[in-house]
Amino acid sequence: MEKDGRIVDGAKIKNERENIALRPKLLSDIVGQDRVKDNLQIMIEAAKKRQDPIDHILFYGPPGLGKTSLAHVIANELTVKVHITAGPTIERAGDLAAILTHVKKGDILFIDEIHRLGRAVEEVLYPAMEDFALDIIIGKGPAAKNVRINLPRFTVVGATTRLSLLAGPLRDRFGAQFRLDYYDQQSMEFIIVRASKMLGATLTAEGASAIARRSRGTPRIALRLLRRVRDFAQIKADGTITGRIAGEALNLMEIDHLGLDDIDRRILLTIIEKFSGGPVGLETIAASISEDPATIMDVNEPYLLQLGFIDRTPRGRVATPNAYEHLGIPYANDDPQQQDRLI
Repeated sequence: MEKDGRIVDGAKIKNERENIALRPKLLSDIVGQDRVKDNLQIMIEAAKKRQDPIDHILFYGPPGLGKTSLAHVIANELTVKVHITAGPTIERAGDLAAILTHVKKGDILFIDEIHRLGRAVEEVLYPAMEDFALDIIIGKGPAAKNVRINLPRFTVVGATTRLSLLAGPLRDRFGAQFRLDYYDQQSMEFIIVRASKMLGATLTAEGASAIARRSRGTPRIALRLLRRVRDFAQIKADGTITGRIAGEALNLMEIDHLGLDDIDRRILLTIIEKFSGGPVGLETIAASISEDPATIMDVNEPYLLQLGFIDRTPRGRVATPNAYEHLGIPYANDDPQQQDRLI
């Protein structure tokens, strides 16, 4: 899903080409997501042993955690071809039919943002996933007739950031569903060190740690920050990314030691200063900082909730004492509005 292009946004950016070489190739290259990796290993080995296509798989979770990379890894492990598309690009049932007729036995069809498929497209996908058949209507009016085209056995790998928006019948057709979680500090450092070697950047352990701490547990963000810090090191230093250089570069980008950027801080300050700590509605926050509500909900809130900086209550968002402390603002716990929490 396209967002606002922030450097700490997990969404893809059109004007920054993704470096495919940085993607892991095999399951052994993946660090973190151990539960998902272990389950996929079993599924892949079982599919190889039976010489059958792997079952349909659905990945869900915040953007930038590796859903697309996992689809490529599965294809590489099974030595099959992966066909990549996205829900918003499949506007008509005929678009999906054209894609499915080019899929060969064992191939993987990866559908990003699958929750954005139209209902008419979903109706075509149901029999394709369940019966490996394509039902199309030829002609119009009384002369119209239904034609069924048999398809080779293939695998659909879906990815979504909004599982709740996925239609129930479509969700139930996936034999395996995996949630991807944010990565821990050690995993992030490993990813950054690996990427720096591929980019030819000189990186110290302190530099990797500094970037990892501010990457919000998201590999896509870490890779973007690494590129920008590499540029800073080449221009302002001798090219080596140390802890100090990484800190200076990230401070210049207004990304603090927890990975919060200017918009994150504006959200917290709006709740605290304009609305006495809350509760305040999402639409009101968005209007106050001239930001899209969907961006706040999908990009900012998950991380702020993870840090324990905001609470969701029936009446709206509330800033927690941790947010006050992080911003250096005294917390007036005797304010009745600030005590209005969801218990």
